Amino acid sequence: MNNISADIQLAIPEIFVFSMACVILLVDRFTHERMPKVSFLLTQATLLIGFYLSLVATPTADSVKAFNDMFVLDGMATLVKLTIFFLTFVVLIYSQGYITERKMYRGEYFVLILIAVVGMMVMSSASHFITIYIGLELLSLSLYTLVAMNRHSDMATEAAMKYFVLGALASGMLLYGMSIIYGATGSLDVGSIRNAIQGMQSDEVMLIMGVIFILVGIAFKLGVVPFHMWIPDVYQGAPTSVVLFIGTAPKVAAFAFIMRLLVDGFQALAVSWSDMLIIFAVLSMGLGNILAIAQTNLKRMLAYSTISHMGYFILGILTANPNGYSASLFYIIIYSFTTLAAFGLIIMMSSAGFEAEEISDYKGLNKRHPWFAFLIAMVMFSMAGIPPTVGFFAKLSVIQALVDVDKYWLAVIAVLFAVIGAYYYLRVVKTLYFDKPETSEPISANIGMQFVLSINVIALLLIMPWIGVIMDICSDAISKMG
Repeated sequence: MNNISADIQLAIPEIFVFSMACVILLVDRFTHERMPKVSFLLTQATLLIGFYLSLVATPTADSVKAFNDMFVLDGMATLVKLTIFFLTFVVLIYSQGYITERKMYRGEYFVLILIAVVGMMVMSSASHFITIYIGLELLSLSLYTLVAMNRHSDMATEAAMKYFVLGALASGMLLYGMSIIYGATGSLDVGSIRNAIQGMQSDEVMLIMGVIFILVGIAFKLGVVPFHMWIPDVYQGAPTSVVLFIGTAPKVAAFAFIMRLLVDGFQALAVSWSDMLIIFAVLSMGLGNILAIAQTNLKRMLAYSTISHMGYFILGILTANPNGYSASLFYIIIYSFTTLAAFGLIIMMSSAGFEAEEISDYKGLNKRHPWFAFLIAMVMFSMAGIPPTVGFFAKLSVIQALVDVDKYWLAVIAVLFAVIGAYYYLRVVKTLYFDKPETSEPISANIGMQFVLSINVIALLLIMPWIGVIMDICSDAISKMG
């Protein structure tokens, strides 16, 4: 009995968030007409309390396991959960006006967001293949539904169908890989698999086959080339508030997903999987940056930009050492906050009946609203990795991790593609400042959202003195992995 209560105590944040999702679903049924903001406020309160519970649940030891070693709480899981809570909280602040104007303001929207958060939390603390898969599917099924939330949009429905079909294919690949690993090692527990692999030949055919299928599943979920085909359609077709969510918190959860599978389970096979990741990284950086140049739709351009960023993110993982892992964690956190600002600004520029999706919609914005133009320019500079924005230090960290393991050729390729990528970001800045505006209509945006967005963007510049502290936090989280 004591063991059960100790296990439950470690999982209190997950239990609380899931319970609140059920409560909000019921409460919304009775308050939606009279007090529509109740669901939003309850969701935000849930995220704040979940943040606090995750913070106080941090173990005194490096890691603690529960539920027959299927659940682990360590430094990495705690940092990822705290980041997910914070990102989701800000996502909902940015999204509130957008979903209200488009008649998507329903209790189910907030419930699905919270269930996705639970899925990401489970992925972060999973130490068993079954737990990893449950967390992944909780997240994925919620995202499929959120993409289709705008019932009046054919593009959203099409995007949801593509996302669902390709996501199901990815899940199948992942499950097939897990079954092969089970056949080779006789276990689904990540720790037991790690121990079993250490006593086997590293070129064992079954092991390599299993890792290949698992990597394909991971690549689909990340959206790296050649498994990227769903990202542009989903980013363009889904409601911008949903893309804002998809492009932020799940990316941080994907880091935990990779660490639990590849590092915790298959570190002994690092030579094999790091070579495969090199192919994914180079193709993603290349194709993502080159295809983004041809885009005229801003959301689609940011989709191809995401593919290239996932390539840079993988660079740290493929070094197969703690410095590289912490560089990747730092990169994905910085990228998520930059994406948060990018899609937040698109939402702010949009209005009922008008989606500010085309790059041409931003012509001469500096003449209409200089502050908004400045904010967008800073986000573009950060995504391009131009100093003194924090995006520069994020790219520098993963490139430095490559240099530390003597992968100079890969570091050079990463720098070259970063230069190519800078073109389409700077094209947006040129549109803001040098093109003639097509309209002189004033931009009406919620004051509260403007304030939070301004802080979000300014942080990309003012956070520089604390970059060392953030990187130390990431390194400490990796060193305390269970």
